[in-house]
Amino acid sequence: MDSTLAKSIEYVKGVGPARAEKLSKLGIDTLADLLFYFPRDYEDRSKVISIKDAAPGETVTIKGEVYSLEKSRIRKGLELLKVTFIDHSDAVIGSWFNQTYLAKNFSKGEEFYLHGQISEKSWRQFKKKEINNPVYEAADSENLVHTNRVVPIYTLTKNLNQKQLRSIVFRAVNNYANKLNDWLPAYLKRKYKLPHIGDAVREYHFPSGRDSFIKARQRLAFSELFLFQIRLMMEKNQYQIKKGYSHPPSTELMADFLSELDFKLTSAQKKAWHDIAGDLEKNIPMQRLLQGDVGSGKTVVAALALLAVVSNSKLSLYMAPTEILAEQQYFTLKELFKNLPVNIGLITGSSSTGDKEKILERIESDNLNIVVGTHALFQDDINYKNLGLIVIDEQHRFGVRQRQRLMEKGENPDLLVMTATPIPRSLAMTLYGDLDVSVIGEMPPGRSPVITYWRKRDKRRQIYDFVNQKIEAGDQAFVVTSLIEPSDEMPNLISVDELYQQLNEKFLPDKNLGMVHGQMTAADKQEIMEEFKQGNIDLIVATTVIEVGIDVPNATVMVIEDADRFGLAQLHQLRGRVGRGDKQSFCILIADPKTEDGIQRIEAMVASSDGFVIAEKDLEIRGPGEFFGTRQHGIDEFRVASLIQDQKVLQIARKEALRLTSKANWEKKYPDIVNKVSQLEVII
Repeated sequence: MDSTLAKSIEYVKGVGPARAEKLSKLGIDTLADLLFYFPRDYEDRSKVISIKDAAPGETVTIKGEVYSLEKSRIRKGLELLKVTFIDHSDAVIGSWFNQTYLAKNFSKGEEFYLHGQISEKSWRQFKKKEINNPVYEAADSENLVHTNRVVPIYTLTKNLNQKQLRSIVFRAVNNYANKLNDWLPAYLKRKYKLPHIGDAVREYHFPSGRDSFIKARQRLAFSELFLFQIRLMMEKNQYQIKKGYSHPPSTELMADFLSELDFKLTSAQKKAWHDIAGDLEKNIPMQRLLQGDVGSGKTVVAALALLAVVSNSKLSLYMAPTEILAEQQYFTLKELFKNLPVNIGLITGSSSTGDKEKILERIESDNLNIVVGTHALFQDDINYKNLGLIVIDEQHRFGVRQRQRLMEKGENPDLLVMTATPIPRSLAMTLYGDLDVSVIGEMPPGRSPVITYWRKRDKRRQIYDFVNQKIEAGDQAFVVTSLIEPSDEMPNLISVDELYQQLNEKFLPDKNLGMVHGQMTAADKQEIMEEFKQGNIDLIVATTVIEVGIDVPNATVMVIEDADRFGLAQLHQLRGRVGRGDKQSFCILIADPKTEDGIQRIEAMVASSDGFVIAEKDLEIRGPGEFFGTRQHGIDEFRVASLIQDQKVLQIARKEALRLTSKANWEKKYPDIVNKVSQLEVII
């Protein structure tokens, strides 16, 4: 990069110290920052119409000649400048309040472009066309910036307006964009007909035409995605050159385990296990993502991986995002391995000091094969010997940094990341580009898709009559709501306490109800869930603490109150708590959505039970930044690229990044790329 581009924005023409301070709040400190501070939107002001055709209330661009000027003082502290402009068809008045100093800019007979809204009030009262505070530029200006073109709209900060920032950017891109170092290899620019980086930056800020703008955007989006994919591949390659453990699965132990199961693995489970077993046998660390919809049987596949590591006398960690899920998986694994020589421990944030000390002693003495837990697993005071495998459940709840921190607890252990949240391909390639992927794409035999209904709140009596019928028939049910306690700010939403009371007193007075929410102790939650699994509780009223990991085949009804309050991924996860047996199951969404997004989410749930279809719709509605209900991934940090709009570009960028990084000594041949990758700000 030219050293000029690294100089402080303060010394750019039109900026100075005061504006530099404002620009710094937008993350603009250097000329390079300014060049890559791209518009958030555009406004087409290129269509110029006659004054006669400009209708009251319409925002227009017109061209007029200065006919007259009038300055007046309406009252103390309020002055008015009125400039009348004419064309061949009519006249329009441009009005500026307390800006009479602008009069020096207008000379009789001079032509200007004006952009603004024709005042309805002025037309109604005086039958005159008037624009209050219009954007204006001299028609003979060599470079039009604010009118008679497509103009960029930027995110602003206090005391900095669009015209000021647009003018600063315009001067910068015209004077300095050509100094940008074009690090993209020439062969890629030729292959995909991509413009020079300087031309792309200039065109993206100030489009001169549709085709050239599309090309500029393609170049910038490709550059971002290409660099990001290279970084993921560099990380993966760096990990794969490390020496890990070889864990060839014990044929005898695997056979014993599979014979204990009361079901057979699906072909998709067998394929996933084949991928994982192959990785475990290699002496380079496994890095694999196991993706499968709710209820597809990921836990059994993970159990096979754990057993393979146990058979090679190494320790495994199983990390879950919540205590209730950690406890659920702890008991699930104990049940799966009950007749095998496998010792399992549990560590969570609420583990007592005594319990934790006992587990630590067992870890120290190599008396444990598997430790299940939450974030508590990577506390500084825990040292693991012979750590062979880490399984991370519901990976999207964590972050890559947390993942890396846990892996540092061992010497290049194998890693198996699992998620029941179906991830659109574009997101998977971005979030997990450094992992190999296995997908369990089929459900166990005998399971029917959950039938989903949407009902308004005025149908609650009929809904709970239906729930009562199902319980009478021997089934169980969940009812989920978003609030733990009543809220003054959201009086229309029902809390867990209120709902539990209503169901007890009004709708299901003779049924055994339980309640689970995040403010309960882990022991109390586990006790309720165990009672539910044993069939001693007919219905559980809960918050989203039951979103993942709960497996009760006899539960066939899921009712979600105020369903429009939840994201699509969350709704799909909650629906996945039922339909886990061979009985037909139902999900009933109670909602009166007030927004278009809310309606779209509910309609998408009713229309499909396919998690990947749901995920694509969720990404389309909410965008990548909110897809997981968290911004920790940083996937919204791309300045131009969109994981919704640019899926084809992403696939091409990934292919080209893989091709480049597979060449011998590519880093020496393309040092500019290595330098750009090291500067990447997108952190997931």
